[in-house]
Amino acid sequence: MLETLRTTRGVMRSLGIYYGWQQRGRSRAMDALYARFVKSGDLVFDIGAHVGDRVAAFRRLGARVLAVEPQPALAFTLNMLYGRDDNVVIERTAVGRDTGELRLMVNTDNPTITTASRAFVNAAKDAPGWQGQHWDRSIRVPMTTLDALIAGYGVPAFIKIDVEGFEEEALLGLTQPVEALSFEFTTIQREVARACVARCAALGLTLFNAALGESQELGDWRPAEGIGRWLDELPDTANSGDIYARRS
Repeated sequence: MLETLRTTRGVMRSLGIYYGWQQRGRSRAMDALYARFVKSGDLVFDIGAHVGDRVAAFRRLGARVLAVEPQPALAFTLNMLYGRDDNVVIERTAVGRDTGELRLMVNTDNPTITTASRAFVNAAKDAPGWQGQHWDRSIRVPMTTLDALIAGYGVPAFIKIDVEGFEEEALLGLTQPVEALSFEFTTIQREVARACVARCAALGLTLFNAALGESQELGDWRPAEGIGRWLDELPDTANSGDIYARRS
């Protein structure tokens, strides 16, 4: 019972953060950002959909959305919010380099940073900006690949990946070209971000951009080596953000 209450409190806190009335300006900025990649009728994959604020943005733009979320409490929340929307499909699975099953490390008090990456948990331990985070239990969940999702649903116009340090593993399950994607990065795991950039480049995505935190503000597009230098020069206090990759 206590665990359920803690999880519910964590989910409600995230809903307040991402859907609260004070977020109207953020929602407009998010729509403007994603409108660079997504148009009405497009298919979008939201990998690590969490409580679905990006799903909301993609739907405002008229896109069809495949929302992928393995954490049961978050998948339940997504179903409550979007389960009646015929243009949203919810898949309760993790995404990695292979199909099968994996162990998900759950942060009961902050379920949106549940992760399949032990390296992420180790990197976060006592790191500035991550104090007080604890992954206190684990569950087994199914795992699929981006290639398998494409086989089942079609080629998306855009893929958003936010899986708490497991981004490279997700990209290793993609072997076919897409037009554009984004992946989350953290300064506690810059090596994961660099590996993701290299993987994107190998897939033919040659131009990169970035938005810090939840700013939704992109800078100049640059090649892989340019975004690599940007990552190296970023102060630790920047904490996290999203890197965007597209074809030339």
